Amino acid sequence: MQPPRRCLLLLSLLCHLLLSGTWADLEEAFTIRLLQISTFQNSSFVDTEGLGLLDDIELGSLDNHTWNIRFHQPWVRPALPRSDWDTIQDMIKIYLQQFSYLVNEGAVQNDVPYPFVAQCMAGCTLYPNKTTQAFVQVGVDGQDFLSFSVDNATWLLSQDTSLSRYVKDVLQNYTAFTELIEVLFNDTCIDDMEMLLYYGKAALERQELPVATVFARTPSPAQLLLVCRVTGFYPRSISVAWLRDGQEVPPGPDTNTSAILPNADLTYQLRSVLAVAPHDGHSYACRVRHRSLGTRSLLIPWGYSDVVLIAGLVAGLLAVVAMAAVMMLWLWRRRKHRQMEESTSRNSILSKEA
Repeated sequence: MQPPRRCLLLLSLLCHLLLSGTWADLEEAFTIRLLQISTFQNSSFVDTEGLGLLDDIELGSLDNHTWNIRFHQPWVRPALPRSDWDTIQDMIKIYLQQFSYLVNEGAVQNDVPYPFVAQCMAGCTLYPNKTTQAFVQVGVDGQDFLSFSVDNATWLLSQDTSLSRYVKDVLQNYTAFTELIEVLFNDTCIDDMEMLLYYGKAALERQELPVATVFARTPSPAQLLLVCRVTGFYPRSISVAWLRDGQEVPPGPDTNTSAILPNADLTYQLRSVLAVAPHDGHSYACRVRHRSLGTRSLLIPWGYSDVVLIAGLVAGLLAVVAMAAVMMLWLWRRRKHRQMEESTSRNSILSKEA
């Protein structure tokens, strides 16, 4: 069986769809991911979803009924002429038809029970020195199935089953397909990503400052959990650490940091927890480093707050007492002064009467 030439052309166009561009001088790595999820309900019905990502920015997706492209960012469509988008959209439909046919054929020949889900992810990471690391991975029902080694131009089994061996043999015999993948991700990726980096520069350089708070929980009388909640930051990369008496606490069983999770407003959040003994005499602080902060760090102390509060109350009470003492002294002096004036006045009157 020979691979349809139209299917190969589609892959090239799909990569051009999400990797087109003029190099922007950005100082970090970026990753393009092309995602496809096809749910095979039976041999005659397949539901397919497709998504293109530049790091965590959704570039576009496929309408799962019409297989038309939906643009998620206003700067993606201008990257290519309208005629190119029309061609790409036509080729996507041809590719998905061929994909569904080939997968169903393999499922029938290998007695694969329906329903099942096929997942494909392809793309590359572009580094500041313009080198790339490519990846092509295939999964079935959430399990790794196949991957493509760009360096060796070979398909590798992630699980050894009759179906995976069948698919590997079919793909490996598609020499034109294998050569195309190798060229696309070894050469074309670094050139064609430039346009998206150029058009999407403002979105890629967006920065949102993190907001951090520290609070405590007491799961038991012998344990105090200090929680540092950091939210509202963008981009995703962030560093959160605990300081004990100004020294960083190394990772260990007493520390636990959650995964970075998305917020509804396209920012991120995480929590870091440190287990300590109550009243251990140490001071603690949560330190946050993020690109939006530049060379500065966000430092949120714990342990000083009670001392500051108590000191503030004491200082306030002392101030009140001092003011009261001054007022009492002033009133006493004023009363004494009036008594002296009244005494002088009475003496003067008595002198005149005598």
